[in-house]
Formats: sequence, structure tokens, C-alpha cells
Amino acid sequence: MAQKKRRIPKVVSKRYEDEFHHQPGTIPGTIFIDEDAPPPIIFLIDYNQTNFIREQITTPEKCVPYLESESVSWVDVLGLGSQDMLQRLGKVFELHPLVLEDVVNVPERPKTEDYEDQLIFIARMVVAKERTCGFYSEQVSLILGKNYLLTVQEEPDHDCFEPVRSRIEKGKGIIRSQKADYLAYALLDAIIDGFFPVLELYGERIEELEEEVIVKPTPQTLQNIYQIRRELLQLRRAIWPQRDAINSLIRDGSDLISEDVRIYLRDCYDHTVQVMDMVETYRELSSGLMDVYLSAVSNKMNEIMKVLTIVSTIFIPLTFVAGIYGMNFNTEKSPYNMPELNWYWGYPLCWGVMGAIALSLLFFFWQRGWLQNSVPTKRD
Repeated sequence: MAQKKRRIPKVVSKRYEDEFHHQPGTIPGTIFIDEDAPPPIIFLIDYNQTNFIREQITTPEKCVPYLESESVSWVDVLGLGSQDMLQRLGKVFELHPLVLEDVVNVPERPKTEDYEDQLIFIARMVVAKERTCGFYSEQVSLILGKNYLLTVQEEPDHDCFEPVRSRIEKGKGIIRSQKADYLAYALLDAIIDGFFPVLELYGERIEELEEEVIVKPTPQTLQNIYQIRRELLQLRRAIWPQRDAINSLIRDGSDLISEDVRIYLRDCYDHTVQVMDMVETYRELSSGLMDVYLSAVSNKMNEIMKVLTIVSTIFIPLTFVAGIYGMNFNTEKSPYNMPELNWYWGYPLCWGVMGAIALSLLFFFWQRGWLQNSVPTKRD
């Protein structure tokens, strides 16, 4: 009976909400099937220099005749929603129980492991979302054999392998004349190159946020900056171990990878370094945006306080004058009790004096340069 994945409660840190953990004492090799995982769909691509076959198969056993041939067989499994199907797949390809555990129990840290007749590579693939800043992320497992390559993906809806499938079908490049190790390189290269469109979207989004932070920062701007920082951290966690895994594959080598393909893997490693540089650059820019946002909000608050201070300063002497003449001492009792109350032009004169005081203060502030940038514009 399939065991369900036990997820960490969402009250724990956000970045761990999609990860699982084994119960203490779990038998090694135990696989967990997520109840929301889609059922597996299996596609087979078999090719050599002259022939090409692409078909969907219903059971793993149907690919056995192709595995025994000299042509290159690519078995692509999309979905992890059937324990029976995955265990049968493990029997057909003679997968070690720990390998099957790493393939099924996602997410696994990207890594590479060399068995006697198989090379295992766990990778993280990202695909940019259409019309939005974001990405889909899933685990891709590559099992390389002598004449075959088995790939297992979490989801059937998003991958970046279609250009490789098209090259195989149309016979472009040298892929049809190479072995399965070159196919594994081509897929790894497609996975790494899939990071660049995602990072381009984040570069454009960061530029938009820079203008927004300077022109009109809002609380939503702060939320957007935090979201970008979290997503860039996810990208960093995905690409960093993949770089180390590819470097380990180049350094240690394998009997299943030829020297010519190892040269291509160096180019793949260079791409991972470029992705890492871009991720780190964008993380620094997003951190800088946070500082700019705080400075912009602080400056805006200072301008507001400056306007309020000027207004208050102007009204302080006016309030003093109004307060003096609001006391209404009886002039009949004493000639010193505000004789201005009986003047014919007393009221207009009082307004004139207060207006002159206000204009004098404004002129004084203007001469000192205190009125610059104090009047809010429509943009603010």
C-alpha cells in the first residue's frame, strides 16, 4: 500500500513547507507517494543515425526490447502518482532501492552518484511562468545506462526538453550520431539553460521595482521585494548544488561518459557558473532595493514633516495675535484695555498684520531654501 508523504506543517518556515521528512525508524528505500501527484505517463524515444521511434507506452515492460538493442533509448516518465508503476519501472531498469527512493521522494538535493552500470543525476528544473514573474520548479532524475537514459519528472505539464526532442526527431546537430551519454548532457544543458529565461524576467521585474521604489513606494512594493528575494533564494538553492554535482561529474569521471562528452559538460558547468553569478547579482540588487525603499519612505516622511513644520511655524504667531485679541477686555473700564477693539479699521488692520507676518515668514523660509521640495506634487 502506498505511503503518503508527510509534509511539514505550514506554520514552520515558508521555505520548508513543500519538503518532507521520514518518520524515525523508516526502512531505507521506502518510497512515499504524494496523493496529489499525477499518474505516470511514459514516453519512449529510440533512435540511431537512420531510425527514429517516438511513442507512448502503457507499461514499463514494453521498453525492454529497446533496451537490449544497440540504439539509444530514452524513457521519459512524467508523474509520480503510482507506486506500482514506479516499482515495476525500478525492476525493469534494475534500480537500487535507494536510487528509487531518491527519484520518488521529492524534493531531493541535486547530486550525482555512480553505481556499477548506472550513473544517477538528480537535478532541479525551472520553467518560467507565462506573462508573470515566477517559475515552476520540479525535480528531474536522470539514470544513465550503457545504451539508455531514464528520466523521471514530477509533473507532465512543464519541462524544457522539447528542443532536445525536436533535434532528435529532425536529426539536427550530432545528437543522432552520439551515445546515451551525449543525450544526458543535452538534457542537463537544457535544464541549466532553462534558468536564463527565468532570470531575465527577474531582471526586468527588479528594474520596474527600482523605478517604483524611487517614484512612488508603497507597502505593496515592500511585499514585492520580499517575494523576489525569497524566489531568488529558491533559485540559488536549486542551482548551487547542481553546479557542484556537474563539477564532481567532470572531476571524477565515469565509465559511462566518454572524454568527448566530458568536454561538453565543461561548457554546461560554465553555464551554471553564469547562472550563479546572475542569481547573486539579483539578490544583491534586491537587497539594495530594500535599503532604497527604506530611504525613500524616510525621505518622504521627512518632506511631510517639513511641510507640517512650516505650516505650524506660520500659524504660531497668527494664533498668538488671534489669542491676544480674543481676550475681549472691557475698554470702558480702562483706556489701556485693547483700544484697538473700538477702532473703525481695527478688524481689517488685524488681518493685515497677520497676513504680513505670514508673508514675511514665507519670504524668510524661501530665502533660506527651506521651501524647496516641500510642496507635494501630483506624483507623490
